[in-house]
Amino acid sequence: MVEQVRAAEAELMARLPDGALMARAASGLATAVIDLLGGAYGRRIVLLVGSGDNGGDALYAGALLARRGCAVEAVLLAEKVHQAGLVALRSAGGLVRDATAARDVAGRGAAAPDVVVDGIVGIGGRPGLRPNAQAALAAYAGIPVVAVDVPSGIDVDTGELDGPHVNADVTVTFGTHKVAHLVEPAASACGTVTLVDIGLDLPPAGVEAWQATDLARLLPTPGATSHKYTRGVVGLRTGGAYAGAGLLSVAGASCGLAGMVRYVGSAADRVLSAHPEVLIGEGRVQAWVVGSGSGPDAVVERSAALDDGVPVVLDADALRDLPGDLPAHAVLTPHAGELARMLDVGRDDVEARQLHWVREAAHRTGAVCLLKGHHTLVADPEGRVHVTTTGSPWLATAGAGDVLGGVIGALLAAGLDPFDAAAAGSWLHGAAATGGPIVAGEVAAALPGVVRRLLG
Repeated sequence: MVEQVRAAEAELMARLPDGALMARAASGLATAVIDLLGGAYGRRIVLLVGSGDNGGDALYAGALLARRGCAVEAVLLAEKVHQAGLVALRSAGGLVRDATAARDVAGRGAAAPDVVVDGIVGIGGRPGLRPNAQAALAAYAGIPVVAVDVPSGIDVDTGELDGPHVNADVTVTFGTHKVAHLVEPAASACGTVTLVDIGLDLPPAGVEAWQATDLARLLPTPGATSHKYTRGVVGLRTGGAYAGAGLLSVAGASCGLAGMVRYVGSAADRVLSAHPEVLIGEGRVQAWVVGSGSGPDAVVERSAALDDGVPVVLDADALRDLPGDLPAHAVLTPHAGELARMLDVGRDDVEARQLHWVREAAHRTGAVCLLKGHHTLVADPEGRVHVTTTGSPWLATAGAGDVLGGVIGALLAAGLDPFDAAAAGSWLHGAAATGGPIVAGEVAAALPGVVRRLLG
């Protein structure tokens, strides 16, 4: 993605007057700083400035802020910085110090700034930070940080963290979100991400995050001549060992996106009591959901579902000892521990390299793989990835994954392809979990309302 953004910037700069692109970025950055501070006049701002264009963005933004009445000081962390930006800041009344002088001033008890702007390195920087940058950040520990484009020190194209890095409260990015803004663990280092449109024309990205309008275009809706069978029947082989998981998977599947729900399992009486519209027993379906709460029965239930030749969602114990000939229409829904077991790697490594391992799982199995997490990832065998950014930490609750499997199954039965069903199901599931505290049953109950708002 870094190379795509750079190429788009170069193409745009060739059509614009000199400095126009940086001026757009600096204006957006200055506005974000003022929004964070609730005003400009009298605020104290420190810019940490490296040698690249991010440092130039910070300097130009500092000049704009100084003209609005801020006390702005630039701390230079490189011998060569953006000279035109430096001239602009000085002309606006900003102060300039090198890193050593700035630490001396801070050590003498000078008034702390209201915000620090991280313009140390940009999207082309390597992971980690040099010692002088680490020392400068330490001198302003506890001060809110606004990062320019990305927090310095993170891996922009993978979302991985390798060494010291900035933890930003706000990240102001330009043109498009980068992988690191979306993929954990780097996404958490970005804080709140603000996107500034600077007019870039970018090709389709290999990592994407949908918005509400994308979902509204994708969701299946019944036509005038639709009936329960044409809208799709989703079957569930769940709850063999844990009846509650079976109930929750049925609740997710009963969100209204498929025409009918069929349940095959030992929790049939409880399912029918809670959901009288559900059919009980074997029959024809357009998709199966297997594994949620199934325990030792999961492998047998998986075999029966796969023999049907329809799309299938495999969750929990149905992910154990996967066959080597999974169909392309299978969707796997592991959490980090289950994915680690599937791939025979450490859970810590999965959590540190989430994008890498979800792609690897999809490649090895030939199926769509959904890695549950703060930002859930969905990968297909060709490497395309969707990131779900809806939801909240309250979604980390028992049974939420069972609901998710049911939603994805309903979308598969309604005709969505496996990648779109997994991505859309994850988005809806997250959007249904706003606020908190919340439990899994409440997530399922909120799903029809989310769909109504999207389609309304």
